[in-house]
Amino acid sequence: MAQKKTSETTPAEQAEETPSYEAAREELVEVVRALEAGGTTLEESLALWERGEKLAAVCQDWLDGARQRLDAAIEADPDR
Repeated sequence: MAQKKTSETTPAEQAEETPSYEAAREELVEVVRALEAGGTTLEESLALWERGEKLAAVCQDWLDGARQRLDAAIEADPDR
């Protein structure tokens, strides 16, 4: 079993740990497949669910950031 960090991560560490949107989405697909396939213990299922929730949040953060960038670009466009 992996040992959990006891200290909080710094923003730089979080940036290094945050997967790209595509990587997070692909891993999330694999988590969903594993959950749908079944055959895991309750503890394994809970761990997969928790990982899926984190990956979904990462994907949402990427999408929210992309939306903000698009909105800013649209607002900065002098032809609009």
